[in-house]
Amino acid sequence: MLKYAKWAALAMVVWYIISRPAGAADVVHQAAQGLTSAANSLTVFIGGVLP
Repeated sequence: MLKYAKWAALAMVVWYIISRPAGAADVVHQAAQGLTSAANSLTVFIGGVLP
């Protein structure tokens, strides 16, 4: 059953990318910005902890 759920989720992602490429690109862009922000915050934290 889980196998079919994974295929269904993949099909929905592919459909979303095909039907709304600008929206899909925006989602990827927002995710990349979030990862960048997290990495910058971690760098600041580590820099503050280490002498």
